[in-house]
Amino acid sequence: MDQALEPRTRIRTIIVFSALFAVLGAVVVFSYFATFSRPVTTVILVRHAEKKIEPNNQDPDLSPEGVARAQEIARVFGESGVNAIYATQFKRTQQTVKPLADRTAVPVSLLDANQTDELVRRMQTNLRGQTIFVAGHNNSVPGIVSTLTGETYPLIPESEYDNLFIVTIYRFGKAKVVKLKYGKESTQGVGTETMVPLDK
Repeated sequence: MDQALEPRTRIRTIIVFSALFAVLGAVVVFSYFATFSRPVTTVILVRHAEKKIEPNNQDPDLSPEGVARAQEIARVFGESGVNAIYATQFKRTQQTVKPLADRTAVPVSLLDANQTDELVRRMQTNLRGQTIFVAGHNNSVPGIVSTLTGETYPLIPESEYDNLFIVTIYRFGKAKVVKLKYGKESTQGVGTETMVPLDK
């Protein structure tokens, strides 16, 4: 009698283990595809375009060269699927993104130039999975990139307006950054000053 039951017990054991392996395999496959379907956040950052040189004015408008650069931003990124646009309290950043906002019908959100930590928090929470365009300053832009990537990016030289950073933020792992040049080439590497000191 015991000998007759032994094959049945063995078959049941095989069936149970087969079912467990099938479930485990399904979990692994689901986890694999779920990882790649998780939202990726793309952050595009530029320093504001060229501004008018007015030594006694802390909030100058864009120069004609800056206006042309702002139009170039709209041309390049108008079809890129931008979901959110951010500028600071200064006119030069707002004017830099205005053509893009007009073209995409995405409103410009304003944050104080010192609120980089708040902007990063939004990128990692409310704005997760979106494409975000940011116009900042020669210190705030590398500051945001540094916070997102964990690497140190230096101050943008005062003479440079043609730097473009694209940061890709994944749910897991380290954010990736690509630094590019766009539009008319700026004079490179001149000046280490900034008109917008950031609170520490």
